[in-house]
Amino acid sequence: MAEGIIKKVLDKGFGFITTNNGKDLFFHSSAVQGTEFNQLSAGQKVTYTEGMGQKGPCAENVKLA
Repeated sequence: MAEGIIKKVLDKGFGFITTNNGKDLFFHSSAVQGTEFNQLSAGQKVTYTEGMGQKGPCAENVKLA
């Protein structure tokens, strides 16, 4: 699993992770596992797998590290 830092979490049910290579990756609340989406905040370290969504690359299986 890849690691990154949550850059932003929006009330609309999605957010962005800054990856180790500096790229921002979209994630949806449905991709969060092991915790509630509303408990996530900017700066938290997470693990994820990179997948492909309807609009391009996205993070799946997002978990707090």
